[in-house]
Amino acid sequence: MAENADGGSGVLRSKRSATRYQILVGIAERQPAVSQQEIADDIGITAQAVSDYLQDLIEEGYVRSPGRGRYEVTKEGVDWLIGQTDELREFVTHVSEDVIGQVEIETALATAPISEGDAVSLSMRDGVLRATPGAAGSTTAVAVTDAASGRDVGVTDFEGVLDYDLGRVTAVSIPRVQDGGSDAVSTETITDHVAEADLLATAGTEALAAAQAAGVDPDLRFGTPRAVQEAAARGLDVLLLAVSDELSTHLDRLREGNINYEVVDTAE
Repeated sequence: MAENADGGSGVLRSKRSATRYQILVGIAERQPAVSQQEIADDIGITAQAVSDYLQDLIEEGYVRSPGRGRYEVTKEGVDWLIGQTDELREFVTHVSEDVIGQVEIETALATAPISEGDAVSLSMRDGVLRATPGAAGSTTAVAVTDAASGRDVGVTDFEGVLDYDLGRVTAVSIPRVQDGGSDAVSTETITDHVAEADLLATAGTEALAAAQAAGVDPDLRFGTPRAVQEAAARGLDVLLLAVSDELSTHLDRLREGNINYEVVDTAE
């Protein structure tokens, strides 16, 4: 990577390096007819300071002057600019991905109008993280966006532990069609458990048929292993109807997430 005349390896290491970089960019944008005053105005220094920097850059071979008021960036100057620009790009990537990216921002549902910078209290209700203006709750955060009531709001700087109970999954194994399918399932058992659940999930056509035979429509039909786990992790009780050879995948996922579950027998 190109080094600057200060002996460092970063254009941001000193004000002098940053100013040299800006002046070279200004020359490259305007060459060959270059107004020192325009460059001075762009970067916030005096025209005399620009002139002094130009003399140094000419002596170092980064700039040449074919005539009065005419300046050009040399090949050496272009190489220096490319090296410093590459380093700046790496630095910006580091800041955006490794620094800013580490600042945890969650999304919540505003229960009332919230402005950026407001302190909010967090709660989990109906499987949704909610933000209420004020810091009266046991778990608080700071809003990073504005939001009207009922709209999404970004929150960060969390303090406290969000206190809520995990949901529970009641899993029903539905036979494959060759083993009887939905006809082998007690609809009464399904309707009894549906009444106690927040969500109904079906995995497989036989499971969907069993739900419809019981007169209920599923809330979840696709991607159920992850969806069921996440719903329970957010405090919702889930009734899962899954064909027998898919049930083990769901249960493995629940065990990984430390989610409580029970498997019930619905055979007639």
